[in-house]
Amino acid sequence: MSGRQQRVMVQPINVIFKHLQAGQLVHIWLYDNTEFRLEGKIIGFDEFMNVVLDNASEVWVKSKKGTPHREAVEKGARVSLGNVVSY
Repeated sequence: MSGRQQRVMVQPINVIFKHLQAGQLVHIWLYDNTEFRLEGKIIGFDEFMNVVLDNASEVWVKSKKGTPHREAVEKGARVSLGNVVSY
């Protein structure tokens, strides 16, 4: 028997749900726009992975400056990656 640990594939919708439950601040990378990321707390999503962010802001990648928005709705087809923000 090898010492390798088996990795289990996790469904993306389950990862979004975990971030929603934890109330974590997340970055959403967009498929069609690599100039900025959306940052906020996930307050809702649906089966098509459309995501609603609270206290959202557009954070520009190069300058790290953000444009605040109260709330943002992002279509699931445009989302390429979501990760937890850690400062």
